Amino acid sequence: MSWIELTLHTTHEAVDWVCTLLAETIDIKDIYITEYTESDLANSDWKCTIQLYLPYDISARTSVEKIENLLSPLHRTGMTTAIETSVVENKITDIPQPLIHPIGEKFVIVNSDTPEPSEIAEKITLKLQKTLAFGSGLHPATIVSLRLLERHIIPQMQVLDFGSGSGILSVAMAKLGANVLALDNDSVAVEATQEAVSLNNVERQVQVMQGSLGCGSDLGHWLGGNTVNDVSKIEAENTFDLIVANIFARVHIALADDFRKALRQNPTQPGLLITAGFTTDHQETVTTALNTAGFQVIDCQKLNEWVALTFHCNS
Repeated sequence: MSWIELTLHTTHEAVDWVCTLLAETIDIKDIYITEYTESDLANSDWKCTIQLYLPYDISARTSVEKIENLLSPLHRTGMTTAIETSVVENKITDIPQPLIHPIGEKFVIVNSDTPEPSEIAEKITLKLQKTLAFGSGLHPATIVSLRLLERHIIPQMQVLDFGSGSGILSVAMAKLGANVLALDNDSVAVEATQEAVSLNNVERQVQVMQGSLGCGSDLGHWLGGNTVNDVSKIEAENTFDLIVANIFARVHIALADDFRKALRQNPTQPGLLITAGFTTDHQETVTTALNTAGFQVIDCQKLNEWVALTFHCNS
């Protein structure tokens, strides 16, 4: 049987989005991801290569055009190359191994169908669907977020997961004992978060909602489209003990005052903000904006060029 092989190169950030956008179009088993080592990166600006396969039949041209249209926003924003196509007789046959990935001191990420071995019995298990989703636990920005959350979440905290993505951070906070509002202005993310919440049996602790905080709706969709319409605008004031936001640096900067307003002002237990989703070259501008809004850095985690920071509200 012949196949059409589609190949594109991506940033780390784009990998999860590519797989999410394709989830309803192509079987995830036909998507293969190669992540480059540091030595490989010396010869390339791209972090990963994604290859996917479609049967070479009468509908192939239509399917390729559909995929190109789905992924065109990522290409326009410089997160992927254009798609290259070729006809091959055989596709990659490597079978992915079950995912068992420890993170930090407390967490381990597993596939939804991976048997849980005895050696992770003392860990908090975070289950992921077979299909990859943005914000997956293997993305460096999510890993550093989880490392900070395990240090700062206290049972019964009221927390906001702003830009919930796949829902993994919401699940992690719920399993640490927090009560979570998972908020995202993208309908695909809202659906993915709800599925993760159900899969991990934390429905009682997590409310999933499509919407944004403060001026977030005015920023439009993350891919640079028009303002997101018909989503709830949360005007939270003195509401949350902790906010985690794994999003672009520009959103942290724009929402600095809204974050401060939404956090509880308690001198004995200052509101906490965990920011992630950006690399060290944006760290100074994010920190400066949050300092101006009344925050102070108290903790930090880095993985390669990715950074997550914990801030508290100055009294």
